[in-house]
Amino acid sequence: MYTDQLDRKIHIPDSPRRIISLVPSQTELLIELGLKDRMVGVTKFCVHPDQIRKEKTIVGGTKKVNYKKIRKLNPDIILCNKEENTKEIVEALGKEYVVHVSDIFSIKDALSMIRQYGQIFKKESIANELILTIESEHTSFLEFMVKIPKKKVAYFIWKNPWIAVGNTTFIDHLLQINNFENVFGYLNRYPEVSKEDIESFTEQDLILLSSEPYPFSEQHISEIKKINSKVKIMLVDGEYFSWYGSRMASAFSYFKTLH
Repeated sequence: MYTDQLDRKIHIPDSPRRIISLVPSQTELLIELGLKDRMVGVTKFCVHPDQIRKEKTIVGGTKKVNYKKIRKLNPDIILCNKEENTKEIVEALGKEYVVHVSDIFSIKDALSMIRQYGQIFKKESIANELILTIESEHTSFLEFMVKIPKKKVAYFIWKNPWIAVGNTTFIDHLLQINNFENVFGYLNRYPEVSKEDIESFTEQDLILLSSEPYPFSEQHISEIKKINSKVKIMLVDGEYFSWYGSRMASAFSYFKTLH
């Protein structure tokens, strides 16, 4: 008997052999834990490692899945995430299969998930080694950040409409660790932002444009500059800010480059 991060009690078979992952960052984690041979299904957004979508069955996206494909794969367990996957998907799959749901707001939550995956799939040694690496990198980064002054930032994940990151998100947690004061931190989750909001930013503020889910590029820097010529703008790797799992082992080295 296990308890997932939604406090759901679930019966998981001893070391499941047929795994479906509906979360890209968790797919990458499974590979790091040495579970590639047990994986039978992934989403079209599971882009790391590069070949995984060619080697495993694509069962849909994170918000819409192909139930017929999933039934054919006959999984022992399906791995989901509260934010990435819909409640409807979790409930529908839960009627036929063992479904584990993660819910990540902090590094502590992410490490807890990694530790539990190690237990579920009998990969405790690899999981614990990964956790130690992440904890060491995190500690080193916090020491690095001691002398770094705080800066007000807005982190955008979408345009048309402009959508930023608010509170109670993993991204906001990582912004705080980077001494970035989220100007939209008083708003919940992913607030829509107006053109007037962008116009109000000063030259002391910083706008971060994420590489995902919207693929921001240099042209969007120019677009924002037409709205507000004063504000500083930086393109950032969204995977380091939103992928909880093995990606965190290298995230802190990346964060140092932003300062």
